[in-house]
Amino acid sequence: MMPFHIVGIWIRGLISLAIPIVAIACLVRWYEESSRPVERVVLIRSEAAPNGGAPHTVVRETREIQARSDQPGMDGSGPFRFVPGWNRATAELAAAIALFTWAIAGASIAAGVESLLSAMGSSGSRTPRGVEVQGPDWLSGRGPIEADEPQSETPRSIRTGRIHRIRRPDGTELHVETYGPDDAPPIVLTHGWGANSDEWYYQKRHLAGRFRLIVWDLPGLGESTQPADRDFSLEKMAADLEAVVDLAGGRPAVLVGHSIGGMILLTYSRLFAAGLGRKVAGLAIVHSSYKDPIQTVPMAWFYQMIRVPVIVPLLRLTIAFWPIVMLINWLSYANGSLLKSTRSQSFAGPGTRQQADFLARMMARARPDVLARGMFGMMAFDESATLPTIAIPTLVVIGDRDKTTAPEAGHHIADHVPGAHRVVFSPARHLGLFEYHGPFDQILADFTASCTATTSATSVIAT
Repeated sequence: MMPFHIVGIWIRGLISLAIPIVAIACLVRWYEESSRPVERVVLIRSEAAPNGGAPHTVVRETREIQARSDQPGMDGSGPFRFVPGWNRATAELAAAIALFTWAIAGASIAAGVESLLSAMGSSGSRTPRGVEVQGPDWLSGRGPIEADEPQSETPRSIRTGRIHRIRRPDGTELHVETYGPDDAPPIVLTHGWGANSDEWYYQKRHLAGRFRLIVWDLPGLGESTQPADRDFSLEKMAADLEAVVDLAGGRPAVLVGHSIGGMILLTYSRLFAAGLGRKVAGLAIVHSSYKDPIQTVPMAWFYQMIRVPVIVPLLRLTIAFWPIVMLINWLSYANGSLLKSTRSQSFAGPGTRQQADFLARMMARARPDVLARGMFGMMAFDESATLPTIAIPTLVVIGDRDKTTAPEAGHHIADHVPGAHRVVFSPARHLGLFEYHGPFDQILADFTASCTATTSATSVIAT
């Protein structure tokens, strides 16, 4: 989640808030319409009896009309009365029921319809998929990368690893979990902004047997507390990462960072350059940027134009009224708009609805004020000058249709980090590592093995 996403959060949230408000308005109008006093009007006429007999009265029509509240003696109040049939009142009731259903169960209904269509074989044809690897042949001997593996494994929260709590000088308590053998090559994984360490579900499932995985929740997200001084700069989080890296026990680790995680890795490479090659064997920068994300998003010209008049004020409003924003985020999740946004922004086709729902729930749980402060931190980020100084093996993973970080940003990193290797998923957006978790895990495992094969990590991979 990047700074420009604040616009979508507010637009989606206000629409989500408007749906139940309109539903309540329809319900009130229906009640008022149905509970007005009723006047009975009887139309009669006299008809002469046959053969000249005495006339008699014949009732021709009976009507009931609701009295207007401005008529004398009619104040609009009265006993509740439901008038069956399709009329204005029932139309308002139907609209209220439909809107309330959408507001609280839209996502569930959409999921049921999608499952039904899938079961009927109407889900459409598969999208052709590919993985492009550029760099030396450190994947040789493993055969071709299988990019078309089944994606049916539904992700869920796994927090069964050994738990570590790291107390930081600013009051933050970092929640860290370790998986796998203690003596295995270590991998430290840093998740994207708005998510938490549950993002690494597939890696926990498939890599923990061969590697020592160290996953952590960024400050204020997941199980980690936020700093007392509300400092969410990239420099602060890079310092937190250094404390997490110490859990590797002196074994050179491969650092993996998705989105803001990759930005933290670049900042870490500047602040803790002495540890590169000694404590850190390699970097894997996944769907990430090298400078302020507002400058590397597709349509950057538009977001830079609204940066000061729109984005910054919305971030400040989010911090000030975060409980309201959290409420509308959950409304967005309930009505399905958050899920739809997540799928559209982060998946290019191969990803499943269950994967998108898993990530959407993580985003809904994140505190909006934490997100906004982290977004301010990203807006001050620029590590362009750091790229040429990185002298350890670096892997850059790119989604060819990324709507959050333009593919050009990933290619720029790969072009300017000496000897960097790039992997391009296609079609893929900002969560290509989720859509292509099988190939991603295979590539990450081979990259880690190549980095940690000898003590001198910087000499293992040669272009």
